Amino acid sequence: MKKQKGVSYAKWGYIFVAPFIVAYLIFTFYPQMLTIYNSFFENYRDGLNQVGPNFVGFDNYVKLFTPDKNGVIDILKYTGNTLILWLLGAVPQILVALLLAIFFTSYRLNIKGQQFFKTVIYMPNLIMASAFSMLFFTLFSNVGPVNQLIQAWGWSDVPIDFFARKFTVRGLISLMNFLMWFGNTTILLMAGIMGIDQDLFEAANLDGASATQTFFKITLPLLKPILVYTIITAMIGGLQMFDVPQVLTNGAGTPNRTSMTLIMYLNNYLGKSKNYGMAGAVSVIIFIITGILSLVVYRSLNRKD
Repeated sequence: MKKQKGVSYAKWGYIFVAPFIVAYLIFTFYPQMLTIYNSFFENYRDGLNQVGPNFVGFDNYVKLFTPDKNGVIDILKYTGNTLILWLLGAVPQILVALLLAIFFTSYRLNIKGQQFFKTVIYMPNLIMASAFSMLFFTLFSNVGPVNQLIQAWGWSDVPIDFFARKFTVRGLISLMNFLMWFGNTTILLMAGIMGIDQDLFEAANLDGASATQTFFKITLPLLKPILVYTIITAMIGGLQMFDVPQVLTNGAGTPNRTSMTLIMYLNNYLGKSKNYGMAGAVSVIIFIITGILSLVVYRSLNRKD
């Protein structure tokens, strides 16, 4: 009897993931390894002269953590700036997105036109960050509409320089990041909630559970995987914050570099002096910070009660 040859489906899985693996190795893994490699070299331009590449070991990392004449370690200062800007924008972003997601997916309220609301709240995400920043710069400039209204209403006799105050600059940056990303976060959380079995909500309603009890006992525990993903991706995006503060402060991080972020600091090495060694060291530090914070968030939100 002729033996029937079986069909192996396992190989098709490898064939389908092969393009991604090849693209990842070429466009992500190789540049990452090259960045780490460059971080151990002195390699920059001094006027028209190219210095290096010369192997210097960990000297670039030592320079990053060496205090300046005022006793300030720049990379620690900019790490603090970045985390503050991220928290000011991400905390309200997650809270508002979670409230909106619950509101739009509530089986009790049965809101109609969910597709319309999804489109509306996602629209700010479609605006380029540079255009958004220029809009806010125009609105809050000394001769902008906001200052004109403040003076017209008698709240101030002179224009308020919003870009000369640490609180207002950080507030504007955080507000822009919130407006651009809360819609995307809302849609992700709505998808997570709609993936929960509706029978659980109906059973809770029949048992007389309140909306608050349903949220904390059913919605939040089952939504935790999506919530963890959302927070970690928002944190990674926050640590890579660049375009909004760059445009709003003209790359200076005013006032007194209190809105200078890690990527703006990295861009100073790449854009001005072409110092690839120091830029590589800064990139590695950002990678380490991102990894540590992601692990902390993941372990904190996934620990067993």
